[in-house]
Amino acid sequence: MKARPANPKGYWNPVTETMPRPQLRELQWRKLQVALGHARAGSQFWGGRIPEGIASLDDYLARMPMLTREEITAAEQEAPPYGSLPSCDPRLAIRHHQTSGTSGQPPVRTFDTARDWAWAADMWCTGLYGMGIRDTDRAAVAFGYGLFIGFWGLHYALEKIGATTIATGSFDSEGRVRLILEQGTTVVACTPTYAMRLALTAKQMGVDLARESQVRIVVCSGEPRPEATKRAIAESFGAFVGDTAGMTEAATIFMFECTDEPGGCHIIETDYLEEVIDPDTMRPAEYGQPGVRVMTSLGREGIQMFRYWTNDLVIRRPAADCTCGRSWDWYEGGIRGRHDDMRKIRGVFFMPVMVEDVVRNFPDVDEFQTTLRTIEELDTLVVQIEPRPGLADAERAGLAERVKGEIKRQLSLTPIVEVAATGSLPRFEMKAKRFKDERGLAVKP
Repeated sequence: MKARPANPKGYWNPVTETMPRPQLRELQWRKLQVALGHARAGSQFWGGRIPEGIASLDDYLARMPMLTREEITAAEQEAPPYGSLPSCDPRLAIRHHQTSGTSGQPPVRTFDTARDWAWAADMWCTGLYGMGIRDTDRAAVAFGYGLFIGFWGLHYALEKIGATTIATGSFDSEGRVRLILEQGTTVVACTPTYAMRLALTAKQMGVDLARESQVRIVVCSGEPRPEATKRAIAESFGAFVGDTAGMTEAATIFMFECTDEPGGCHIIETDYLEEVIDPDTMRPAEYGQPGVRVMTSLGREGIQMFRYWTNDLVIRRPAADCTCGRSWDWYEGGIRGRHDDMRKIRGVFFMPVMVEDVVRNFPDVDEFQTTLRTIEELDTLVVQIEPRPGLADAERAGLAERVKGEIKRQLSLTPIVEVAATGSLPRFEMKAKRFKDERGLAVKP
């Protein structure tokens, strides 16, 4: 690993990041009161939804109804683009963002006021500073700069910290590798998938990023990142790999990985009230038990979110289980997947990210795709792997057998593993789409 800053444990806001938890809860309650009052007065949607007389955090959690994505899009469709949701005049907006809508659902559209955007950048500052980024860094942001909110807030946060910020939206992968070397880049920000692609491109160019570049921090966001993927990125860049996650509905990030690397990401609890709900019982999950994130944002004034069912699967851990000194709880393994991605295959629970956690342990696999198919009336997991160039036919076949055996050992599922031709599987810059569910379609073995 390359050298880190002299004070990698620094806090962007020492007071709030180390605040005793009783005081933190008081701060959350004060912010929630303000947010509820603002929403009730300014939003047609929330004005008819927020219960009267909420007297405490516990009262809020007991009485405030949960919000679903379908309710958000329905409210927006009443009078596009924002419908009845806004809590202030959309003419105050300085930013507009929206989700891709690639899931087949209408996109979620949001706007941010100047105050919102300053807050959103500050949330990113909290995370980036906690990863060790300082004003001496030179950061390359590998992002397309489109309508998706993605790394927009990160860009402004880097500037706020004082780091030299390089937007690489117009670059291809080879151009980005050359820029990393020529500019002495010390920070790279991208999705985990694209970090792997950059590493592969560099290797094909004859460049050893771990040895030849000055990159010491890779900031990953945009999709679940299992530990095997983190290790592969860290080895390729010779750098600390920090995870973080945000969402369009929140305007910014809600968690980040500190340099003590507890095995997960701290929740920015001063600005988010986060619950973990058991999706079967709909009751709060205990520490260490999996559940779905339910998010309340305490910092946004334009489009507000109260008890939003995110579909993100998480496991919450107490702050004391990390040695960094923050009083904020954290999510073990970050976002572990999506509740709506969970499948049951022959009695075994499965999520696509589980395959990635296995496959990334095989350095001879450049890319992969996972498909669920019905074969001879049985649900079957089919994994296509694309071996690195140069492997002989016997080595490619042996690799497929080893991947199959490891998936069976770790997931208790016996997959069909197919070897794809070099360069045949799709590559991704933003959110990767490596999973398809084709069950119900008749497929011959």
